[in-house]
Amino acid sequence: MEGGISSFPVPSTRIAVVTGGNKGIGLEVCRQLAGNGVTVVLTARDETRGGAAVEKLGELGLSSVIFHQLDITDASSIARLADFLKIRFGRLDILINNAAFGGVEYNRDPAYASVTSEEELCGMDRDQRLEWLWRNSRETYDAAKKGLQTNYYGTKHVIEALLPLLQASSNGRIVNVSSDFGLLRFFRNEELKQELNNVGNLTEERLDELLDTFLKDFEAGKADARGWPVAFAAYKVAKAAMNAYSRILAAKEPGLRVNCVHPGYIKTDITMHSGLLTPEEGGSRVAKVALLPEGGVTGAFFEDGEEASFV
Repeated sequence: MEGGISSFPVPSTRIAVVTGGNKGIGLEVCRQLAGNGVTVVLTARDETRGGAAVEKLGELGLSSVIFHQLDITDASSIARLADFLKIRFGRLDILINNAAFGGVEYNRDPAYASVTSEEELCGMDRDQRLEWLWRNSRETYDAAKKGLQTNYYGTKHVIEALLPLLQASSNGRIVNVSSDFGLLRFFRNEELKQELNNVGNLTEERLDELLDTFLKDFEAGKADARGWPVAFAAYKVAKAAMNAYSRILAAKEPGLRVNCVHPGYIKTDITMHSGLLTPEEGGSRVAKVALLPEGGVTGAFFEDGEEASFV
């Protein structure tokens, strides 16, 4: 799908990478960035689905989207993407970290949830829909571990691998697709909450220790008693950790714009299509942050299109 690398001139437009770009919010972000003149590298774990997504966008007249395989939990896959970008473009202007995992096991297949749940969800408000989603999910240690490995470590490893290419840009920016589930209000342990919010003293090593502690507490059945978030705990902890890491990175790399954005409660596979907003609406909120004017805010959290608190 990548073609002969040496035959492609480096485009003068901005270059973006979108992880998890073959469906849902990621696909919409690709569409909206390409529609704004950005050359987009759409990435996905599955080559067939990723290639089909690029073809779909091409049919809409968006010819500046190309596909590259990426599994954010696979170090060799990340390295191949980094090498490709280095050879093909020599820089990266925008990195959208969208790929994610719900951190739970679903009691029904999310891919078919839009069909099976449509009547059940009719008339429900946000809280009722989240309760429905919780009833149709179950937390297991394996799912929790995968949630941290994907939503925090996978995203972090992609950032680390692509950081030199972002630094080579005159206007590099990272947008981490976060969630209001990652807000610190869900942590009931005040010391833990304060530590995660004190990013001036927080280190990446300490974040690793905290995530290890969470997994141990979760496995021992003590997460609730220790004041960790309840209900979708692994997802909330991973997103909170990513929010904290984003603020650490923003301070460490003042030449880059590093921000987090909550796209809203979206109808996607990760929510079993129980959300209130469409992928187009969620993608618009992410793309808006990615396309902020040069020299804008960094280390911020965006909700409903506006800057908001991490707490």
